[in-house]
Amino acid sequence: MTVTKEAPPAAPVTELKVRKASTRKRLVPYWLLLPGILWLVVFFALPLVYQASTSVQTGSLEKGFEVTWHFQTYWDALKDYYPQFIRSLLYAGTATLLCLLLGYPLAYLIAFKAGRWRNVVLVLVIAPFFTSFLIRTLAWKTILADGGAVVDVLNTLHILDVTSWLGWTESNRVLATPMAVVCGLTYNFLPFMILPLYTSLERIDGRLHEAAGDLYATPATTFRKVTFPLSMPGVVSGTLLTFIPASGDYVNAELLGSTDTKMVGSVIQTQFLRVLDYPTAAALSFILMAVVLIMVTVYIRRSGTEDLV
Repeated sequence: MTVTKEAPPAAPVTELKVRKASTRKRLVPYWLLLPGILWLVVFFALPLVYQASTSVQTGSLEKGFEVTWHFQTYWDALKDYYPQFIRSLLYAGTATLLCLLLGYPLAYLIAFKAGRWRNVVLVLVIAPFFTSFLIRTLAWKTILADGGAVVDVLNTLHILDVTSWLGWTESNRVLATPMAVVCGLTYNFLPFMILPLYTSLERIDGRLHEAAGDLYATPATTFRKVTFPLSMPGVVSGTLLTFIPASGDYVNAELLGSTDTKMVGSVIQTQFLRVLDYPTAAALSFILMAVVLIMVTVYIRRSGTEDLV
């Protein structure tokens, strides 16, 4: 009688291969994220650590700097330059509000009314990016120049009388005043407000507006109850993309302002490149970052939305 041996079951081997393939599949997203993580570590995290160590150093460029954990630098920097901090937040907040007031209607028109001209208008919105930030800012020196058309019109309408009373301009000029700096900030960062707003508005289902009309809602009620609440992610994103870079900007303050309109970015630039006081410059940078981070956190929580576009 011949006894045949049965082949061992192959199920465990197959299960092992499936398990290895499943493990490799789960690791694919992490491998794809690795270049981005390395980029953030090398060009963001490490410079932050270096700046943090610089902010607690003492010494001079001639004798060298060493880490002495001198946290007094933070207090001294805040005490000496708190007017520039307040000014930066005021200018950035004003420019952000103006960008929102100007950008929302334009984004609304692009999303709902532009029709086949939508792409053309979007190109016009981003057209300023085709030129240098510096050139765009220098152009405003010509626009707001003394004796120019803008100043003449504002004088004719007696607008400069009001703004000079508020301290934003002088009686007969705009250049080298807070208003000039805010105008530059508004112009340079307006596209950062329009694009998120347009993206958020474009996502709104048009049938919601039709439903509001069927319920006898007026256009104003439809905007207040439907359009604006659904566009809040774009509002939050746009205000953040405008306020954060504007608060640390120094180009507009340098080119369009004066010594009385210096922002904290100008102070940091001066401390780094002219005074060569690296600890103070690093401390100012971290104070600005902390203040903006706290304000952004509170703003996002108060806005009632975490769905950013």
